[in-house]
Amino acid sequence: MSDSSASDTPRWRRDFPIDHGDDELVSRRDLVKYVVLTSAALVAGQGWVLFESMRRRRRGPHAALPVAAIDELPVGGAKTFTYPPGSTPRLLVRTGRRSFVAYDQLCTHLQCPVVPAVAQGKLHCPCHNGWFDLATGAPLAGPPRRPLPRVALEVRDGKVFATGVESNTGSSGKEAT
Repeated sequence: MSDSSASDTPRWRRDFPIDHGDDELVSRRDLVKYVVLTSAALVAGQGWVLFESMRRRRRGPHAALPVAAIDELPVGGAKTFTYPPGSTPRLLVRTGRRSFVAYDQLCTHLQCPVVPAVAQGKLHCPCHNGWFDLATGAPLAGPPRRPLPRVALEVRDGKVFATGVESNTGSSGKEAT
């Protein structure tokens, strides 16, 4: 290409040197095929999520797991644990002399870890300033709309045992005594 032909060519043509004939067009049929296949993949993914959640519910009750000795935590103290093994972290909080509560440690909004504020009777999610009731796990303020999954507890033989996970907690939660 000579200097004279380069100066005769408009600048946009130098920046975008593709001719319309060289451009590959996508037919409507190809576009529809792409949209249908993508939609089918999304539906299959949602079906897998539903199948996995139903499979987890059918597993039934888990064996009791010792979480902590009664004297291991001071009143107002907390400890993280996993129950059942391999699950998300849980949070055990001692609320009284022989009273304990346990919840999923991950906020129901965006999975940030919650921190106990026992003196206020709340659990705090510092990521988006969410608050949960310590006695029930119900959301009190901030973005969370769903309660924290509660871990059923039993206190026996000087130890606190996790005995199950309740996915829907409401205001009817009970403390282990």
